[in-house]
This record gives sequence, structure tokens and C-alpha cells, in this order.
Amino acid sequence: MLPFWIALQFLSSLPIRLPGMPSPQALGRSLLFYPAVGLLFGVLLLVLNGVLSHTPAFLHAALLLSAWVLLSGGLHLDGLADSADAWLGGFGDRERTLSIMKDPRSGPIAVVTLILVLLLKFAAILALIDGGHSIALLLAPVIARGAMLGLFLGTPYVRKGGLGQALADHLPRSPGRQVLLVGAIGCVLIAGLTGLFALLLATAGFFWLRQLMLRRLGGTTGDTAGALLELLEVLILSGLALL
Repeated sequence: MLPFWIALQFLSSLPIRLPGMPSPQALGRSLLFYPAVGLLFGVLLLVLNGVLSHTPAFLHAALLLSAWVLLSGGLHLDGLADSADAWLGGFGDRERTLSIMKDPRSGPIAVVTLILVLLLKFAAILALIDGGHSIALLLAPVIARGAMLGLFLGTPYVRKGGLGQALADHLPRSPGRQVLLVGAIGCVLIAGLTGLFALLLATAGFFWLRQLMLRRLGGTTGDTAGALLELLEVLILSGLALL
């Protein structure tokens, strides 16, 4: 179960403490448990949604979104901010784009992007609460974290060294594809046509964003993987809110 705890420590702000530095093989296998971490997030959000059932809708949505951000520790929002700055400031140049991503400072484009993404998430959560479609709170984190696994399965990792390289090099390919298949089937079994729609929407968004990465960078980085997750969550929530 060590790979699961590695995934949970990396993807969440929960107080997980590992006994020493994991091996590269354990790091690679931890990717297999990304959808499981998403499932845990979704269950916690559904429980909180039930607890807040008599709360005014705007406050209800705001508390759910706050809990969602706190659970992830803002990790993927940071990747989204870095990617937004780099995509605009890189002017189409690969090396410049990669260099800007490494800069810890956030420019105005990053700030605007984060505001828009969080605003869209808030509005979508509010609409889903009003419409009684709380299952989206489970589908979005599961599918988006499954997409990260899919990204590392089929996309070159372009930064040499570090955690991302260990994940990419030691990810077991065949079990990874099996996890994605089981996750997709599970979403359909749990949510029916709603789950199928969310999967199709996320798949379309995934391949579009992956193509952008390949054109600009020739692959992915940790930042662009985080951006992918955040944008797919917004896409799934918004799409289901419009049903």
C-alpha cells in the first residue's frame, strides 16, 4: 500500500508521513493510485455536501470549493498559474516556456487565470447544488486525476531529473491502462449516462490540451499536468451543470 500513501501525500494536504524517501519504482507505481485519491476526494466532498445541505446555496458552494482547494493544498492551481504565465510569456518558444515555468513568481496572467478558473468552479458547483446533481463532485476529481495517469502513460516527460521523471520512467504501463479502464467503467456504473457524458467531455478536453503541450513543449511537465487536472475539473463541472 506504500504507492497509495505516496500518491495521497503528493496529491493532498492530508497529514501523511512516509518512512523515508520512496524508491523510484514506488514513485512510479503511485501514479496507479491517482484515481483512488480522486475517489477519496469525491467521497469527502459528497459527505461535506450532505452536511451543508441546509446551508444557503452561495455559502454552500463557497465552502465546498474552499474544502476542495484545501484538500489538494493548491498544488495543481500552482501548476496552472505557472503554465498560464509560461504559455503567454513563452511566445511559442519551447525553452523560454520551460524557463518561465520554473520561475516561482506569478504574473498578472497567472492571477487572472486562477480567478477565472475558481469563479467557474464556484458557479458550476452552485448550479449543480441547485440542480441536485451532486454526483459531479465525485466524477470530477476521479476523472481529472485519472487523466494525469493517462497523460504520463502516453506523453513524454520533458524535464530531466526530479520527481516527475521518476514517475514517468517507472510507471507500469499495462496496469496503468487497466486502472483507467476500471475507473471509466466505474464512473458509468455509478453515474450512468451522466458518467459517460463526463468521460466523453474529459476525453475531448484531454486530447486537446495534450496536443497543445506536444506542439509547444514536445511533451508534459509537472506544471502542465497540474494545469490539465484543474482545467478538466472545470470542464466536467461546467458541462454537467449545463445538462
